[in-house]
Amino acid sequence: MTQHIEVATLSREGGRVARVTVCNPARLNVIGTPLMDGLIDAFTSLAVQEDLRVVVLAGEGPRAMIGGADINEMAGLDPARGRAFITRLHAVCTAVRSLPVPVIARMQGYSLGGGLEIAAACDLRIAAAAAKFGMPEVKIGIPSVIEAALLPQLIGWGRTRRLLYTGETIDAPTALAWGLVEEVVADAELDAAIERVVADILACGPRAIRLQKALIREWEDLTPAHAIERGIDCFEEAWRSDEPTQRMAAFLAARKRRHTSGP
Repeated sequence: MTQHIEVATLSREGGRVARVTVCNPARLNVIGTPLMDGLIDAFTSLAVQEDLRVVVLAGEGPRAMIGGADINEMAGLDPARGRAFITRLHAVCTAVRSLPVPVIARMQGYSLGGGLEIAAACDLRIAAAAAKFGMPEVKIGIPSVIEAALLPQLIGWGRTRRLLYTGETIDAPTALAWGLVEEVVADAELDAAIERVVADILACGPRAIRLQKALIREWEDLTPAHAIERGIDCFEEAWRSDEPTQRMAAFLAARKRRHTSGP
């Protein structure tokens, strides 16, 4: 089948889980304009689904999550088309970051360049032990831009400079030690590890999760004092639904049952 974006949704207790897959395995799932547009369309559609709880972003096959932007297309760019191309890739990252629910990057094989930037735009990154990561743009004569700006928040300025100045590829244990990914598991256990995180998210209040993601996004751009003030606003907002009351009542009832049934 030709390269495409596949979106699969599964109804689970507590809401729906979506899996968005970049399907271009013969070329390490690299993305050009058609696949970028497909990703933007997919995440734009998911963003309005009120029962959606979490999204997993993956690449087809074991060789790569997203192997980067399509060099075949980039080789024919000029300044104006280059701006349009990179703006579209930024729009992909924005669609991922602005999704109201958490996005988990399923990182198997290579995540390079624009692929790593898309992963950085996700909320969580879980990697297979054999995964590889890099920002090789300088090796082909262009700087790393757009959501590469998110890397210092994850790995610090020094390690960001190292990745971007050298174009080197790092392995999964290094990525974990640096803070680029949150978890590394054996390749065969990757989906099970992601499922555990998905289950944990589904066990939480759906509205609370959406409020929390929106607040974290704001924290990234605010001073600590303003971030704290926004947190107070968010706490107030949580009580505009019955979710806290219902969940706290259930928690207290369960605790009472444990105490009354104890020895």
